Amino acid sequence: MRKFLLAVMSIVATLAIFVAVFATWFGSEFEKASSFNSEKLFAIKNGQSVKTIAKNLQKQGLIDKDWVFVLATRIDGSDKKMRSGEYLIPPYSNMKKILQVIVSGKQHQYSITIPEGLNIYQIMEIIKNNKNLSGNITIDVKEGYLFPETYNFTRGTTRNELILRMQKKMQEALTKEWNNRPADLPIKTKQEALILASIIEKETSIDSERVRVAGVFINRLKKGMKLQTDPTVIYAITEGGKKPLNRKLYSKDLKIPHKFNTYYIEGLPPAPICSPGLASIKAALRPEKHNFLYFVADGTGGHKFANNLKEHNRNVANWRKVRNK
Repeated sequence: MRKFLLAVMSIVATLAIFVAVFATWFGSEFEKASSFNSEKLFAIKNGQSVKTIAKNLQKQGLIDKDWVFVLATRIDGSDKKMRSGEYLIPPYSNMKKILQVIVSGKQHQYSITIPEGLNIYQIMEIIKNNKNLSGNITIDVKEGYLFPETYNFTRGTTRNELILRMQKKMQEALTKEWNNRPADLPIKTKQEALILASIIEKETSIDSERVRVAGVFINRLKKGMKLQTDPTVIYAITEGGKKPLNRKLYSKDLKIPHKFNTYYIEGLPPAPICSPGLASIKAALRPEKHNFLYFVADGTGGHKFANNLKEHNRNVANWRKVRNK
């Protein structure tokens, strides 16, 4: 009996030593740095098992032993916390770090940038040509109502989902600025504010000028003067921005009977001519107060402003001299 007990104790001790040695080895394998020296994008498809995930990690050279990864996830229950998506794995990550990244659910983000001042056709081309977005555009999209900004998204996000985000952002920005507008503006609706902001966006790219340009248009609206802004003429003759204008404007263009031609119509055109940025929206609703009624390019990227037609004509003559040099 004594020999039997000694034998059992010997086996137990051997097993304990084996378990301790295995646990030490297992832990070192789990926390051993990998050899890849750059970030790796790893994708998990919907419904993949932890075994498949581990095999794919090994195939891509992110881990050495897939079974160690599988066992580790089952020990701590993280095999049930993995979600499909794309994950950016830092260089030299060990299994522990890789598992933390995947279980975090923080998927890799792509980005798309929509610059200020683009028309709806230009914006649609950017969205359609982005290969990380999915699906066709099937929702109604109106000119001016897509907020220009850089948007982050995960692979598989639909184009419709992105457009809805852009529309929501524009409505939020427009509503916020509309609620803070002064009471004496000749702007009756948020739609009119967006239309004016789109014109300001196309007239100047200089932030410090936006409020001054806005003030000119507000002064003209108050006096019942036509806005006479070239970007609306360009929008009219390019069929709403469908085709580029590969020439300068002619005087005959200003006489075209078109609903967007502000040399022909009175007041604002019926809709925006581009998607304005936040600075132009703010300028439209909080314009600079002054007496200027005219402005023209000065040849340096900015504009010369004038109170009366005589002064304006002098500025126009100077601009033509600069342009013809």
